[in-house]
Parts: sequence; C-alpha cells; structure tokens
Amino acid sequence: MSPRISSRIAAIAESATLAVDAKAKALKAAGRPVIGFGAGEPDFPTPGYIVDAAIAAASVSSNHRYTPTSGLPELRNAIVAKTKRDSNYDITADQVLVTNGGKQAVFQAFATIVDDGDEVLLPAPYWTTYPECVKLAGGIPVEVFADESSNYLVSVEQLEAARTPKTKVLLFCSPSNPTGSVYSPEQVKAIGEWALKNNIWIISDEIYEHLLYDGATAPSLPVLVPGLSEHVIILNGVAKTYAMTGWRVGWMIGPKDVIKAATNLQSHLSSNVSNVSQRAAVAALTGDLSAVHKMGEAFDRRRKLIVGLLNEIPGFDCPTPQGAFYVYPSVKGVLGKTIRGKTPTTSAELATLILEEVEVAAVPGEAFGPSGYLRFSYALSDEDIVEGIGRIKKLLTEG
Repeated sequence: MSPRISSRIAAIAESATLAVDAKAKALKAAGRPVIGFGAGEPDFPTPGYIVDAAIAAASVSSNHRYTPTSGLPELRNAIVAKTKRDSNYDITADQVLVTNGGKQAVFQAFATIVDDGDEVLLPAPYWTTYPECVKLAGGIPVEVFADESSNYLVSVEQLEAARTPKTKVLLFCSPSNPTGSVYSPEQVKAIGEWALKNNIWIISDEIYEHLLYDGATAPSLPVLVPGLSEHVIILNGVAKTYAMTGWRVGWMIGPKDVIKAATNLQSHLSSNVSNVSQRAAVAALTGDLSAVHKMGEAFDRRRKLIVGLLNEIPGFDCPTPQGAFYVYPSVKGVLGKTIRGKTPTTSAELATLILEEVEVAAVPGEAFGPSGYLRFSYALSDEDIVEGIGRIKKLLTEG
C-alpha cells in the first residue's frame, strides 16, 4: 500500500520556532505565567501611518480583485527605490517579485534554481526553515558550522572545504537569525568573490538589514561584488523592519529570467499577495525610517540587557550580537549537570526542563544546527527579559 503522505512532505519537520511559540502561548492561555523568548517578531504594533494606508486601501474596489502575480506596480517601484536608498543597488521593477511573506520568497528562490541532487551550502547556525526549503526543492543541505569562538561567522576557508562539484548555491544571511551575528564588509566581499570565482549562486537573506548596532553595517553582496548580479537572489520583506510579521509581504530580487520563472511558479501556487497588505507595504517603504529607528533603539537597549544577564549564569557563554533581535548563548557548560533531579545532555532537553520548571520558553540549538545552544529573542519588554532570565538563573544556581 502506498504511504498516505508523500515522502517529500513527510520528511519536512514542523517549524521549531513556531512550535515553541505556540506551546508557550497555549500555556499562557491556560493561565500559566509563561515568558516566551521563542518568537522571531517585533513586539511593537505596526506604525499607525501604515495601518491607515491599509484601512484606506480596503475601501478601494480595485483592491478587491486579482492583480499582477509579480506585485502591484506601485509596490515593485517602491522596492526599486528602497533598494537604491538602503543598499545603493540599482535594479529595475522586472527584477522584483512580491511574495506572501519572506518564507515564500525563500521557498521560491530554492525551487527556482535548485535541481535534484544540487548541494546548498548552509552556514550554521541557520534559520530553521532554510534546510526544509532546500529539501523541498530536491536539493541537499550541506551544513558549514561556525561556533561561538568565531562569533558564529563562517570563513571562506570553511566554505571552500565544503565545496564539491555538486555545490550550486550558498545561503547567506547577515544579520543572522538565529545568532544576530553580522559579517564585516571585508568578510562579505571575500565570500562574494569566492562564490563568483567558483560559479556558485548566492541566495542572500537581507530581512534584518535595518536592525544593526554598534556601528555595524550590512552591505548587499552585489554592491561589493558587482559581478555577482547575475548569480544572486536577494530576499527581503517588511516583517521585521516595520513590525509587520502578520501582513505577509516579502519579495525576491534577482536576474530577470529567474524572477520570471519564480513568477510563473507563484502564479500557480498563490496568485497575488493581498492587495491591502501590498498597499500597506507601499506606505512603509515610501515613508521615512523614524519609527524604525525608534524600535531599533529599544532593541539595542534590550540587547545589552539580555547579554549581561545571560552571561551572569554559570555555564552560559553569550557573545554580543550586532544585529537582528536574537542572542545565541552556548549552554554547553550546563549540560550534564543535575537540575531538580534531571540531567539534561542536550540543549533540547535543557529547553524542555526550563519550560517545565520555571515556565520560560527558548528555542534549542537543535532547531538551527548542532546541540549546545539556546536562542532567545529579545523582542519583548525589559521587565519580561529581567524576569525570564532571572528565573533561569535561579533554577540553574539553586543549591
């Protein structure tokens, strides 16, 4: 008898980050005082001027109809202008495809250029969705791991060691989810030149481009290495920058033939993105960045707070990230120790123990690569950060 579920879909794991967030929310709804560090979304409301644009758009009858699969012309043009403003990268509207959030852009990027058996270099720790999208496209994810000693940043030497004749793509993400690490311009250029020399595509996720601290920058690869422009796909969206995770608007930027092929796929997959959300995205991208900067100031404060608190916990080693809104401490110094009668040997076991004993939710390193780490989002209030990390410290230091 044939299996009920296809082998390709059966091999895909549930999003670990969404699973942790759902479990935390369910416990909270049941009256438990859970503090969740799992979700990768800003805790701020979408800025009012963006919401107002959506309200106005909902009353316009043309927004009640199908529109071009590739996106509203106004939004594609806004993405062109925003890309020039923020990255100094010159593109045209026919290099842009608007997608249902960043995840659809990730999936379609791999589906468009990866064939069965192609290898995709995946710097680890990586966002939990990347390898699943690679496998759905028929590709083979090849992890290239960099630990806390190198601030979770892979080197050209590591990439070269992992390269084989089957290597087709490198996934690049800076600032990083889950670590918050940021590659320097020199590192970005070196990686881009290595990829160009070896005829390797790069899929570059720039979703956290505006969440930077301590003077860090996140230059776009084809700006530093112009020769890459025909072999790079840039992924982005409004979710993280403008606190619009629920609006579901992302985009792909790439060579015209790639974008045309991805548009063909999307025409059968999901047609066009919600027009009301697209109108809201136009308002976001054409407005100033003052609301973004205000949110960034709060994230920066919380970043410093949580790093300091985590590094006070014996057995935790937390580098200071320069981007995004995550910290990624090593917890290897805690594993193997007995805590309230239990002895966790993996970060997954430790995360479960912390949730069950002190009602704090974090995502274990197994979701992003090797065990031995926890990811904490600091997109929550200062008070919750202090309370949540304080509970963990108390648990792990009680005599």
